[in-house]
Amino acid sequence: MGFGVFIHRSDSIYDDSPAERYQFPRQYLRRVETCIGDWIIYYEPRKVPGTRGYFAIAKVEQVVADPKAPNMFLALIEPGSYLDFANSVPFSDADGPVEHGVLNEDGRISGRAQAAVRPVSAADFGRIVALGLNDDRPLPLRLDAMAPTVGVQEEPVPFGYDQDRDLVRRLTSRTVRDRIFRRSVLRAYEERCAISGLKLINGGGRAEVTAAHIRPVHANGPDSVNNGIALSGTVHWMFDRGLISLSDDLDILISRQANDQEGVRTLINPTGRARRPEQRFATPHPLFLRWHRSHCFKQ
Repeated sequence: MGFGVFIHRSDSIYDDSPAERYQFPRQYLRRVETCIGDWIIYYEPRKVPGTRGYFAIAKVEQVVADPKAPNMFLALIEPGSYLDFANSVPFSDADGPVEHGVLNEDGRISGRAQAAVRPVSAADFGRIVALGLNDDRPLPLRLDAMAPTVGVQEEPVPFGYDQDRDLVRRLTSRTVRDRIFRRSVLRAYEERCAISGLKLINGGGRAEVTAAHIRPVHANGPDSVNNGIALSGTVHWMFDRGLISLSDDLDILISRQANDQEGVRTLINPTGRARRPEQRFATPHPLFLRWHRSHCFKQ
């Protein structure tokens, strides 16, 4: 077993779904096999416009031949292990590449940095994950006049880690994962409810909007930002109970079983569509939306 870095582009030509599988050619088979049972970091190359850099972690469960593509293989991701970083980690900082293993003996970036799959040392893995997950910065307040902002009094809840904990325990802790997931989703939606358009801020400057899983964790929904949506409390309650849902194009659907149709309509965007995150990768994935309509939404 060993840690690894897997390169993934949002516009990839491969049959990748980072929370579920990673497709790769035979030339990387041995490298991927060394990661079975261990954790990998996803990385988006610098040449990709708006690159996320190192953006997520996952655990490789097994490797199988791709039944649909000759000489291609699939690294299957352990369900529930995928987690988007709270903040993406750039390839380099003021001290140079954060992944020291891509440097040659002369301290220059080597060809290893171009490999789609490469091993990563425990030190590099820990450094990158710490930068990606240990995010104690407050969520920024970006108030604008396009939608109402309401103040709600409550003490802010600080975010942090017990630095003495074992790294793997952090990666599997439900409490830690929920915090990271919330930050990723709220940033994607600029702390505003996607369905109502409201931006509720308490007296301490903390956003009161919640991060909802579209496909819940208990139903094998991943902690990926495209399986999340920012919702205010009442809207979240209705979403979880199937009284509202979304089409693949983010049209807001209201269940016929909602006993106050007019009241519900006053809570949704006048456009009838959910707000779309600015980043394409954060937009709710149709697979998760279809799951919600099939398993939760009351027609």
